Amino acid sequence: MKTKQIFNLFLTLVIFLSFTVSEVSAQTENKFTPIKFGSRNLGGPRLGFTYIPGHGELVTTLKDKKIGPLLSQFGWHFEYQIVPDVEGPCFIIEAIPLVAGVEYGTLIPSITLGFGIRFPNGIEFGMGPNILATEKGGMSALMLAVGKSFEYGGVSIPLNLAVTTNPKGYRVSFIFGYAIEKSNNK
Repeated sequence: MKTKQIFNLFLTLVIFLSFTVSEVSAQTENKFTPIKFGSRNLGGPRLGFTYIPGHGELVTTLKDKKIGPLLSQFGWHFEYQIVPDVEGPCFIIEAIPLVAGVEYGTLIPSITLGFGIRFPNGIEFGMGPNILATEKGGMSALMLAVGKSFEYGGVSIPLNLAVTTNPKGYRVSFIFGYAIEKSNNK
C-alpha cells in the first residue's frame, strides 16, 4: 500500500467512526456557562505486534539481520487526558516508548508522541510523530491510530490499530494493554 492509500483509508475510518459516535452536547441550561475540565492519568503497560510489509528499506535492513517482518512490541503508555465535567470527548496527549524484536534476540526501540480524542463510548483516534532507533540514528515517521477503550471498574483496556508511515516503508501495529486510573483533579 502506498502512503496516500494508507492515509485515505485512515481518513475514511475516522469519518465513519465520527458518524457512529453518539451526539454529545457541551451545553448546560445556561448556554454561556463555561465548561470545566479535569484531568486523568491513564498510564500502563502495552504489548502487541507490528507487521512491516513490502520491500522497503526497513524490511531489507531487518532481513539482512535475519529479523522477520512480524515483531513483538513491549513498553509503557504514558497518557494524560483533559476531561470535560459534562459528557463529551476527552482530549489525549500520550507518549509510548516501545521495544520490538525480543524474539529475535534484539531490542529495537521506538517512541511515539500522540495527540488524539476519545469519545464517551470509548472510540478513539489520534496521530503524532514516531521515532524508530536504527543503526544510522533515528528514523522519523507519522503515526495514525484508531481504537476503542473498554472500561471495567476503574480499569481501562485499550485496543488500538496504528499505521506508521514514511518514505522508507510503513508498519502496521496492533497494541493493547491496561491502565488503572490515577485521578489528578477531577
